[in-house]
Order: sequence, then C-alpha cells, then structure tokens
Amino acid sequence: MSPSPASRPYHHGDLRAALLRSAERTLREKGVGALSLRELARDIGVSHAAPGRHFKDKQALLDALALDGYERLNQALATADAHPDRPLEQRMAALARAYLGFAVENPALLELMFARKHEPDRTDQLAAAVDRSLGSFTRLVADAQERGEIVPGDPERITLVAAASLHGLAALIAGCALDAEEALGGLDEHVHLLLHGLRPR
Repeated sequence: MSPSPASRPYHHGDLRAALLRSAERTLREKGVGALSLRELARDIGVSHAAPGRHFKDKQALLDALALDGYERLNQALATADAHPDRPLEQRMAALARAYLGFAVENPALLELMFARKHEPDRTDQLAAAVDRSLGSFTRLVADAQERGEIVPGDPERITLVAAASLHGLAALIAGCALDAEEALGGLDEHVHLLLHGLRPR
C-alpha cells in the first residue's frame, strides 16, 4: 500500500533532477498536456508540496525542461564542431548530424524547446541558451565567409536558411513523413545541396 500524501517524504536526494527526469519521461510518453507537478510528486514518491521548492508552477517546470534540452543540444553541437580547421562541408555536416540526431532522439522535447523559445515570458537563461544553439551555426557561417567559402551577407540570415532546412527534416521525421535512418543516411547529400545550391554547374 502506497503512503498517503501526508506521510510521503519531503526530500528526495536531488529532487530537482528527479522531477526533470520524470517530467521528460511523461513528456515523451504522454505529451506536454499530461505534465503536472502534483502527478510528478506522486510518481517519485514525495509530498505534493515538495516540487514547489524548485518549480513555482508548471510554466517554470516547462522552462527548466526546455533549458535542459538546449544545454544538451548545445553540448552536442559544441562537440560536433570541436575541429574548426576542417573543411566547411565537413563542419556543417557534423553540426547537422548532431542537431538531427538530437531531434530524432528527443522529438517531444524539441517541440517544447521551440514552443518555449517563442514565449514572451521566457527566462533570461533560456533566451541565452537559444542564442548559443543558433550561435554554433552562425559562427561557422561567419568563419566560412572570412575564408571566402560562403557568399557575403548577414550571417544570421544565412544561418536561418540552414537551420530551417535542418529543422524541416526534424519535423518530417517527427510527423512520420520521413524515416529517421533514411534522413540521417542522406544527410551529407542534404548538406552538399544546401551549400552548393540546385543550379547545374
């Protein structure tokens, strides 16, 4: 017999991490609508008031989930572009593979990350994390422009084109319109077309 809410413990080691793990599992299995601080408390066996020490409400929980997602994505992007001396196409393909790999593994989380990205009340931490994720691609574009490998222009605008293309692939995979293995297998060609265009040469 499970303990009553009143008899459940208030503390749970690293409660914040446990809540985020449980929240991400719920997000993956049931969607954002099923997330509830009270239900998460029940899932990990603490009092219903305990999550309030870390998240004042559901919005704060969603921000924390999105921030955690961006931090993991940014780490993957930083690892992928750890060798800035490589040729442009190799660097872009590595970043694209890191991004798409994250998207394939975390479709519900990525959807939440983009939803929170556009909320006017997002936290400063979340805004900075969003900027860092796009910054990986913007730095690559700016570096390539200095080397004469990419046309002149606003690096952020060029980054937007590349990011939209990759996010489009992720959306097609999430919507079951494109097989994940097929997309990842053809990613080098996708990047080649993105960089070189569709005009005959």
